[in-house]
Amino acid sequence: MAAPPRGEPGEPARAEPSRRRVRQQKRESMARQPLTTDDEYRLLCGMSAYLDAVSAAAAVGPESRTMDLDGPVSAYLALDGQLAAHPGRDTALVWDERHGWSFAIETHSGEDLLVIASLGGELLPSPDRVREFVRAVRARTQPAPPPAPPDLSRDRADLIACLLGYRTPPAPLGH
Repeated sequence: MAAPPRGEPGEPARAEPSRRRVRQQKRESMARQPLTTDDEYRLLCGMSAYLDAVSAAAAVGPESRTMDLDGPVSAYLALDGQLAAHPGRDTALVWDERHGWSFAIETHSGEDLLVIASLGGELLPSPDRVREFVRAVRARTQPAPPPAPPDLSRDRADLIACLLGYRTPPAPLGH
């Protein structure tokens, strides 16, 4: 039988960590690791394809959108037109990996956007559902109280897998 581990003279003995604790520490360490180059590329491809589909459904050209892959992943789509309930303010669709899609208006001071509606339900709704959300918000004639943002967070690997469903695989070379 092995002797229990001992510390330096005058220090208490240190027990070795259990296998369960070591596995837990590895999982926690892996969760904090940054995206690999492959993950970043897959996230870029998937998010680009999803934004292409949503932009087409919402009649937004590629020049009117942007995305940020730094955490949290987010996207911005500038919309044409203003709302009757908020005259003089430009409108936008914003998406992030925690709250999904929101409809926002620009402030007059150029500060943060003011979210006036959240789609909720799912993190990556179909482009048709996003289009209907935009139509519903545009049909409002009175301002509504700001919504509480839904928490739609999911694991980054799950997010990438769902986004890649929108990607069209490249054609094989030579065909």
